[in-house]
Amino acid sequence: MHESRNDNDSNVPGRKVPRIRSRLPRRGEHASRNDRRRDCHVAESTLRNDNDSGRISAMFPPNIPVTKRLFDLLVTCILLVLLSPVLMVVAILVRIVHGSPVLFGQKRPGLHGQPFRIFKFRSMSDARSADGSLLPDEIRLTPLGKFLRASSLDELPELINVLRGEMSLVGPRPLLMQYLERYNPEQARRHNLLPGITGWAQVNGRNALTWGDKFRLDIWYVDHWSFWLDIRILFLTVWKVFKREGISQPGHATAEEFMGDQKS
Repeated sequence: MHESRNDNDSNVPGRKVPRIRSRLPRRGEHASRNDRRRDCHVAESTLRNDNDSGRISAMFPPNIPVTKRLFDLLVTCILLVLLSPVLMVVAILVRIVHGSPVLFGQKRPGLHGQPFRIFKFRSMSDARSADGSLLPDEIRLTPLGKFLRASSLDELPELINVLRGEMSLVGPRPLLMQYLERYNPEQARRHNLLPGITGWAQVNGRNALTWGDKFRLDIWYVDHWSFWLDIRILFLTVWKVFKREGISQPGHATAEEFMGDQKS
């Protein structure tokens, strides 16, 4: 006689029936879960707000006049559209003559000395000596590079920096990072405004000026900035580019390095 199978374990004598835990949340568990969800939503919302604030502060840097920034954005967008064929042709020529990459990027001090990466078209080759070190600037500067510098076409990619809020169309030129520790307190005030593609020093002598004269003109601009002064500087820049004045210091392919007050 066969035993009959019974799937209901509770009917088996002497066998313990395991206690089945209820899947229903305990009292207060709903509240704690809701609190966690709410905290997550608050954290995500705060993070989004922080990111939005960061983007806004990048587009409109603090202590920079709104009219100046709006003018920069408007003119830069128009220039990028109008000059896009020129940018394309220059990029192709640089690629053919100088190779890749087409753009030269370097860390420079911006507003209040904060570093950013500036972009330019390459004007030099990567020619090196037998020991692998780069040759002097005057040797690596190609005929194409000389033309790009004389016409200021090498500066056009800096329009990207203007869009990103790292530069302005007009302002003191961004120099090298190592110069920050060489400035005296008065010279350091040139970083109280965004650096510019062109500036008051550029339309009053450019690289033909001494460092001391450049810095005095930069500080004058910082102290006397106005919307109409920027308009005047932009028109003077176009005139100076056509005249090709002050492209380099006498006897130097590029600007002589600033070593501090003793050589300013």
